Amino acid sequence: MTTRSPATVEGLLLTADQLLDGELADATNAGRHRGACLALRTALELCVNQVLETAVPGSSRTTGRAKLLLLHSFTPTETARRAKALWAQLSLGCHYHLYELGPTFGQVRAWRAEVDALVQELVH
Repeated sequence: MTTRSPATVEGLLLTADQLLDGELADATNAGRHRGACLALRTALELCVNQVLETAVPGSSRTTGRAKLLLLHSFTPTETARRAKALWAQLSLGCHYHLYELGPTFGQVRAWRAEVDALVQELVH
């Protein structure tokens, strides 16, 4: 039996890229776009967790929304605002709603670039 390593921000970003390029899943475009949104949202959450756990040990036990609010105390306000807005967009993109169109390839690519930019800002 092989042991799976925990997900990393870089690994999740790569997974999103592979889903968008059609390399990982034999699924519809909408399914791959939603999967990429989930990978991107998880990468953003992991990055926020890393920043907050360094600043406030034990903060990993709180909710995601609380973490996004707490982020304002440890990063520039604009960075925290962008992270919260992007998290909300990615959350909508992850979920299937019968009455809504899923995210487009262009939207997911733009969100991918924004996640990458935020990760760079939060880590450095």
